Amino acid sequence: MNNKKVESILKLNNLVYDKIDFQRQGFKTNAEFKFNISSEVYQSDENYRVTLKLEGEKEAEYTVYISLSGFFTLDSQCNLTEKDIETLITKNGVAIMMPYLRNQLSILTAQPETDAVVLPIFNINNMLD
Repeated sequence: MNNKKVESILKLNNLVYDKIDFQRQGFKTNAEFKFNISSEVYQSDENYRVTLKLEGEKEAEYTVYISLSGFFTLDSQCNLTEKDIETLITKNGVAIMMPYLRNQLSILTAQPETDAVVLPIFNINNMLD
């Protein structure tokens, strides 16, 4: 098989955590973990920055905030419309970054006197539509 044919035109060049915050409010509770995930896309020339943020709370137990950014480029030889590029960056960029967010949340919540949170697998297309 020719490897060139299976490579993505979207390349993740760097991934960084912008901010990670865990604030204890009390001891372990039976409260439900509630969270919101959002994303933003910034473009500078042919470079794209996708920022993924999670804000969560387990009432009377803790709050958590995670922000991470992925820096992407597209293969310069791809011939895509602006709409196709937007879809590729927005949806695929978030899909690539989601396992990092999921892992960091599990690590942060696997503390003494808490239950580790493992986010479910999301359908990124439905989540962003």
